Amino acid sequence: MQTTDIGSKGNGKIWHRKPSPASSDGVMVNVIHSAAGYPSKTVRFLHAAFDTTGEAFLAGDHHGNVYTFDLNRNRFNLVQKTGQACTALAFNLRRKTEYLVALADYSIKCFDTDTKELVSWMRGHESAVSSVSVHGSGRYAITTSTDTAQLWDLDTFQRKRKLNVRQSVGIQKVFFLPLSNIILSCFKDDSIFAWESDTLHCKYQLPVPEEGPKLHYKAFAVTQDGRVLVAGGKSNYLHLWCLDTRQLLRIIQMPPKVRTVRSMVFLPDSFDGGSSQVLGVLSQDGILRFINIQTCKLIFDIGSHDDGIGSAVIAPNGHYIVAVMENGSLNIYNVQSLTQDVNKPPPPLVKVITDFDRSKASRDPVSGLKMKVASGRVERPVKTRDSKAQTRILRPPADTLEDKENELPEGLNKKRLQALLKGFGEYPAKYRMFIWRSLLRLPENHAAFSSLTDKGTHSAFVRLHEVYPIKSTKLQRVLQRILSLLAHWSAIFGEVRYLPLVAFPFVKLFQNNQMICFEVIATVIMNWCQHWFEYFPNPPLNVLSMAENVLAHHDKELLQHLVNCGVTSQLYAWPLLETLFSEVLTREEWLKLFDNVFSNHPSFLLMAVVSYVICSRAPLIHCTLKDDFEYFFHHRNNLDINAMIKETYRLMDSTPTDLHPQRMLSDFEPLTRGQYPVFNKYPTFIVEYQSQERERIRQQELEYLRERQIAHELESEAVKRKAGDEAWYKQQELLQEAEEQRRKILLEEENKLMAQRVRLAAMKREVKVKELHVLDASRRRFLKYQQDQKKMELRRLDDEIDRKRSLREQETGTAVQDIEIRQLELEAQRRMFEQQLAKEQERVTQEVKGQVDACRRKAEIEDHMLYKLIETDACHDIGAKTKMEEALAEADQLCTDTDWQVEMISRQQQADTDRERDHQVLARLSRGTRAKEGQILNLMKEVEGKRWEDVVERRAQLEEEKQSSVLAEARRRQFLAEEMAQAMQHEENLNRSQGESFERLRDLRVRSPNSARRLLTEPVAVEPKPRNICLNDKSSDDSSSHFSLDRGRSDLETKERELMMDVRELRQKLAARARSTVPPAYSSSTQN
Repeated sequence: MQTTDIGSKGNGKIWHRKPSPASSDGVMVNVIHSAAGYPSKTVRFLHAAFDTTGEAFLAGDHHGNVYTFDLNRNRFNLVQKTGQACTALAFNLRRKTEYLVALADYSIKCFDTDTKELVSWMRGHESAVSSVSVHGSGRYAITTSTDTAQLWDLDTFQRKRKLNVRQSVGIQKVFFLPLSNIILSCFKDDSIFAWESDTLHCKYQLPVPEEGPKLHYKAFAVTQDGRVLVAGGKSNYLHLWCLDTRQLLRIIQMPPKVRTVRSMVFLPDSFDGGSSQVLGVLSQDGILRFINIQTCKLIFDIGSHDDGIGSAVIAPNGHYIVAVMENGSLNIYNVQSLTQDVNKPPPPLVKVITDFDRSKASRDPVSGLKMKVASGRVERPVKTRDSKAQTRILRPPADTLEDKENELPEGLNKKRLQALLKGFGEYPAKYRMFIWRSLLRLPENHAAFSSLTDKGTHSAFVRLHEVYPIKSTKLQRVLQRILSLLAHWSAIFGEVRYLPLVAFPFVKLFQNNQMICFEVIATVIMNWCQHWFEYFPNPPLNVLSMAENVLAHHDKELLQHLVNCGVTSQLYAWPLLETLFSEVLTREEWLKLFDNVFSNHPSFLLMAVVSYVICSRAPLIHCTLKDDFEYFFHHRNNLDINAMIKETYRLMDSTPTDLHPQRMLSDFEPLTRGQYPVFNKYPTFIVEYQSQERERIRQQELEYLRERQIAHELESEAVKRKAGDEAWYKQQELLQEAEEQRRKILLEEENKLMAQRVRLAAMKREVKVKELHVLDASRRRFLKYQQDQKKMELRRLDDEIDRKRSLREQETGTAVQDIEIRQLELEAQRRMFEQQLAKEQERVTQEVKGQVDACRRKAEIEDHMLYKLIETDACHDIGAKTKMEEALAEADQLCTDTDWQVEMISRQQQADTDRERDHQVLARLSRGTRAKEGQILNLMKEVEGKRWEDVVERRAQLEEEKQSSVLAEARRRQFLAEEMAQAMQHEENLNRSQGESFERLRDLRVRSPNSARRLLTEPVAVEPKPRNICLNDKSSDDSSSHFSLDRGRSDLETKERELMMDVRELRQKLAARARSTVPPAYSSSTQN
């Protein structure tokens, strides 16, 4: 087995040679983390978690370091330093590089393995988070502590829901079921509820088994398909639940060596479809046993009693197992090596018969009959008719039943622990803290402890480091915090000077769990420090007198020697009590002593003091000086702790009842749950007086410090002022010296200046002469410059005139071009106006034609209706009249057609004449427009206004015409109604006359049949023809129809002529106005 020490390295290889795990243990590599600077000490790993691939996992230690181990790449990396121990890990989030870590400060943090940055920080728990369950989608997570479970959204890292329970019930675990949206919540009363993760509605509850032993569920495991739940607890029984039917499938009994199930996990298999069959069960002995839940057979196990497993996780692909060992290291197992013997092929079917060896048989006649028998047999449950799972319940004998007062939490028994203690002298070091917590029945009041913690450091222990200096700053800080908590709990503990001596050994033991440390010290004070504070601030004389009475009873000679030497119980008993033997015993001796102290009555501590004095009888007898006694009881001595404890038990048993401290001391009482008990067994007035005096002294000290600070400030101000004055005087002296030097320099400079002035006057005269010459030369040069400037100005003016001339010519050409373009634009506007005018004329023509066609269609419809009415009347006339009317109608129709053709030809000629006249007018208008474009544009607005007036007048006339047409149509409808009534009356008359004629014909037939037959046959030849007459047949019209048609057509022609005349007049008016207007006005109005 390889061993890798990661030490202080940030990254490296997991193994340095290819691992070849043996089938016996399957260990690939053992990973340890040695402390920096202390190779013999190791940093304990606490938790591990695989990612979704199963090829990498996270591991966190109690220093807050988080490592990633990539088994595929054979690399490990330090990804985070949180600074505090982790309590749970999760590495199967939706974003593969992120992971969740629950810390000892009850918070949950999300980090990224690549960037090593903090992604989010989630708070809300009031106790340590024991598990983190992530949904299969990686979007939600559930964190569980003893008092609450919280559902988090990993996209926003916000809390969605919170599950609170009563403190008496408590939560064991809350987790997601695989491949579903169901949340299982398991409580300490063995109740299990299923909830919908979306709506958080309770889906069902598993029934609590009434038969069989009560397991006190602590460990749970679910198959990969989420259909089977296994639960175990404080026994060797496992309950298998079917979550589909919500019934208990079976109860599995583990071997007798298993007394408590600590955790369980299923071993995944790629070929079982998620219905895992192999279950790993970790028991209290540190051995992880893998069993088949169907056959109930033990397959293999890992771990041992010497090298036990604390917790274990299995890769999702089922290839690796990572176990956190009890010694703080990591063991990585290869599952294939562990299951090599299980998955080996069956033995061959062919057997070879060998010769019988008589010599061997004679030597060992019994060897052939020997067989190995399994040490344990798993009892399978028996199904009954009511389909309830039953098991064989092993009941203990009656003489082993213990009283309820000896029953302790976590399934321990005080009598058995005392028997174990007497047999071995001490508790196992590995379980000592656990046993102590059980013996002291610590309530673990998280809320009360948090309220005390929030009060901060007590004023009495602000300068604790000055009074009790400790090398370790962490231990100093923890001691200060614990003492402050005790002082906030009860006011006397802020006044007790020896309290650090009492608390220090417990602080050193429980420095990583401050709540447990506080509750242990509080329990010790409540029970083993009874009556200590009744004579405060003096030592507890009543307690010391009890110890002195016991010593006088068992060793009068030693007590007399102590009295003769002037040594009282305050010198030989009180130093041992106020330090709880921590000064006179080593760590191992002290732990062994307090194993016995916590397992017995509170009077055991006083008996231990007397026992220590009696066991030290020989050196004490030889001591005569008081200083020697004081030194003896404050330093370690050569003393057999086992003999001392044995003597203590002897004193407990042999001391009379009237002298026994048990008579004065109460029995053990644990701290109350929820809130800590009130501690007021001390003289309140003294404590209050001392606190008041201390507060007064503190205020006086503050006042003194404030006055001393003011005095120091005044003194420093005076010193500064004195130094400033001295500096000012020195500066004045320096200034005077500098002034004298400057005066001397000024005199020298004045003399030099007089000489320079003389030289300067001579130089001025020379300069004046030169200046005159220069002025004369400059004047001449300026005159020449002026002449040159005038010439240049004249040339510039000539150039400017030429430039302006060319610019004027260019502007003239541009203006001409603009005029031409303007003329083109006017021409385009004129043509556009002509086109618009033509369109307007066409539109008016179309409107007129539409109205004429509408009137024509109405007339035709009226004529058709009238014709049908007339046709109905005509059908009843005789044949002769019909022929005459046909001829007349044909002649009238021909005449009418001829007149219509003549009229159409005349109209076409008139239209051609009008068109020629319009063309002439348009040509004349075009010529006039080209001559008067400017005038037309200016007067176009007036034309447009007048035109609109004409349009309004025409529309008014059109409305009048429409009203007249409506009246005419009403008259026509009235006429048609009257004609229809007359036709109906006429038809009735005809029917009546036909009836009378038929009667006459019948009478004639009776009289002369031949004449009647002739009369009846005559109209047969002429009747069929009129019955087939239609509206399009010209020969079927009578004279009245011709008159009505002609009258309707004449009306239409009259209206058409009137409309054409109106159009001509309108065109003439427009042409006349156009000739009398200016063209620009026409253009502007057209554009508008």
